[in-house]
Amino acid sequence: MSYRRRVTAASLAGVVAAALWWRAHPSACPYGQRWLLEIPRPLITRTRLLEILRPEAGERVLEVGPGSGHYAVAVAQRVAPGGRLDVLDIQPKMLDHTMARAARLGLRTIHPQQGDARELPYPDASFDAAYLVTVLGEVPDQTVALRELARVVKPAGRIVDGELFGDPHWVSPRALERLAGAAGLRLECRVGSPLAYFAELRRSAA
Repeated sequence: MSYRRRVTAASLAGVVAAALWWRAHPSACPYGQRWLLEIPRPLITRTRLLEILRPEAGERVLEVGPGSGHYAVAVAQRVAPGGRLDVLDIQPKMLDHTMARAARLGLRTIHPQQGDARELPYPDASFDAAYLVTVLGEVPDQTVALRELARVVKPAGRIVDGELFGDPHWVSPRALERLAGAAGLRLECRVGSPLAYFAELRRSAA
């Protein structure tokens, strides 16, 4: 094997090893790698999120893990006037980045809060809807995170999860349905392919 091929093979092996390690050790995307969040996502677009989330003016919506604010700005525009978008992230720098992006666009409906998805700092039934995109798999205990979302969303509220195959923490449709069931949620509908989708979850009937 030539030197170039050995280097290429070693590099690919390193990438695979890093991805496997990251998948086995759920954690948020570091702020220093936020550029990964800006890579075009043609299959899980803002438009598709808005179609399944259906945010309306005057509603209060929660995003867990806004990252650089890619989806937050679109949802914040939809809930105005009279509504608000709360964004929660474990990393203050991500919140600062999202708020700076909102400020450049003149958006005043976004409210940041540092916190952990496993222990949301909001009262019961605070939100009309909540969503997270390529974030659920980063949470060490995904069932607890979904249970917390079910708690803070109103009984008839919507919870939307977005997933993209290739992300180290991708959650398959089957895994999501299993996690949702354990959290007292049911799959209402799913749009997209099994490899790139948005899924709407609702509270299960008592």
